[in-house]
Amino acid sequence: MRLLVVIPAYNEEASLPSTVRELRSKAPEVDFVVVNDGSGDRTAEICRAEGYPLLDLSTNLGLTGAFQTGVRYAYEEGYDAVMQLDADGQHDPAFIRPMLEKMQKEGLDLVLGSRFLTGKRPHSLRMVGNALIEGAIRLTTGKRVTDPTCGMRIYGRRVMEHMAYASAARPEPDTIAFLIRCGAKTGESPVSTREREAGVSYLSMGKSIRYMAQMGMNIFVLQWVLKKEKL
Repeated sequence: MRLLVVIPAYNEEASLPSTVRELRSKAPEVDFVVVNDGSGDRTAEICRAEGYPLLDLSTNLGLTGAFQTGVRYAYEEGYDAVMQLDADGQHDPAFIRPMLEKMQKEGLDLVLGSRFLTGKRPHSLRMVGNALIEGAIRLTTGKRVTDPTCGMRIYGRRVMEHMAYASAARPEPDTIAFLIRCGAKTGESPVSTREREAGVSYLSMGKSIRYMAQMGMNIFVLQWVLKKEKL
């Protein structure tokens, strides 16, 4: 199974080289491409100097636009699966192989990384929001997703076309819920995440609360507005 790892990068000059080195060390068998999301720093320059496969966006599209660009490239290049890997070092590439093996062994369309399959959910306001999104997905799809906000996900060929071309598709829990309702065969695989190596997350506490509320509303409301597709 050919997997393309998409690395969206916006002003990640400080952490991108170590992220790519770790990916090459722990998962040398997979291909990758960096999507430079209109960075104002040396991200694109570093990619060219190091010879990284690069999709260079002239303007900042945000995570959804950058990832969708990578998925479209993967789909048109004939890859069997695509995965997002954060450029800031939070995602550990050591989990890529077991996630891909699970997809192949069980014939899954979507493998979701979960920090809580083998460990307890920490007590925090953000985790309360995570649990609320989990409940929303379960109520609307009948499927339990233990860690809906974890960004480590592998999308198989059957769902890649939707992720690449649907205007409402994005690497977020509401799209995951929609794909499940459309018949995507889904499973979870244990992962762990780390603090970002450099820079500052765009999600402050206030933004995190608004994000969780927005995701919950989208799952409950938009799931019934968007027309289900047969995968």
